[in-house]
Amino acid sequence: MTQLLWSDDFCIGVESIDHEHRELIILLNEICQALGGKSGIVKDKLMGELFARISAHFALEEKIMRNHRYDRYQEHKLDHDKLLDELREIMDDHEASGYASAEKLVKALVSWFTLHFKSEDARLHRQLG
Repeated sequence: MTQLLWSDDFCIGVESIDHEHRELIILLNEICQALGGKSGIVKDKLMGELFARISAHFALEEKIMRNHRYDRYQEHKLDHDKLLDELREIMDDHEASGYASAEKLVKALVSWFTLHFKSEDARLHRQLG
């Protein structure tokens, strides 16, 4: 299963956000490992925790963007909302298809984190200085 390795390219220069990015990657990698044989209950718990932590992280990031009057706030928030919708769909499907949905979740998040951190969050970092 694909795992995401931390890179300083993911840093945006706001310690609270960078710390949460690292924590989300750790949790994502725990889910990758769990797919190898843990029970469905453990997988469900980890996926639920990941969703909750991503939601909380987005709320923090959006608050910082609003406080700094970030010019691309709406676009950035829409990107967050799109991912949360996709995660909800994957998690809803997980009950029926188990492993395949969990694998789909991990693949979607690895792809999304890599692109979002390097594009939207990098732009946010440049603007915040």
